[in-house]
Amino acid sequence: MFISEAFAQTAGGGGSTTNMLVQFMPIILIFVIMYFLIMRPQQQKARRHREMVANVRRGDTIVTTGGLVGKVAKVDEGELQVELAEGVRVRVVRSMVAEVRAKGEPVKETG
Repeated sequence: MFISEAFAQTAGGGGSTTNMLVQFMPIILIFVIMYFLIMRPQQQKARRHREMVANVRRGDTIVTTGGLVGKVAKVDEGELQVELAEGVRVRVVRSMVAEVRAKGEPVKETG
């Protein structure tokens, strides 16, 4: 009276591979969305930063990642010499430049 009949179902022979592909589609779709929303913009930002750091020249006003604002006095291979105030110069690693504020005229060498 309260017991219903159970019907046995057999698995399809050729449909199991397409069924498996349909099951993995959401996971594949998540990875594609993550690439376009997270990884690709981060790669573009890193590329723009590398180009900006490579194009730093004497006389440019820069901001370091530590928040120091100064004018580039000397450019070496891996470092910059930045003048923070009159007579105050510090060496900064190139990759620590956060922003180039203004492209300026080259600073005259004082010694």
